[in-house]
Amino acid sequence: MNNAELYKENILHLYKNPSNFRELDNFDVSENGANHNCGDNINIQIKFTNDSVKDIGFSGSGCAISIAGVSLITDYVKKKKIDEIFEISQDKIIELLGINISHNRINCALLG
Repeated sequence: MNNAELYKENILHLYKNPSNFRELDNFDVSENGANHNCGDNINIQIKFTNDSVKDIGFSGSGCAISIAGVSLITDYVKKKKIDEIFEISQDKIIELLGINISHNRINCALLG
């Protein structure tokens, strides 16, 4: 199996078993994002401690790429400082996904 196939399997695994897919009981920030082109709708909740992400969760529905992307980015930002989160680029999110994203699917990948 080549790397592209492994990454595609990882995307499907994260779609079916996303990390941090839960609503937090106690959070400081909640943000909703929607991709109206394909119907994705995601809500992210973050709890901070000392300017760092203490906990993060998300809920909603979407395609495999959007759910996998949110799952990966929520794992990536855990314990990061707020300043570090604002520095995360679109390229970093696509790198975390590990697959080529078509122009039509870029909004799905970046929804989180």
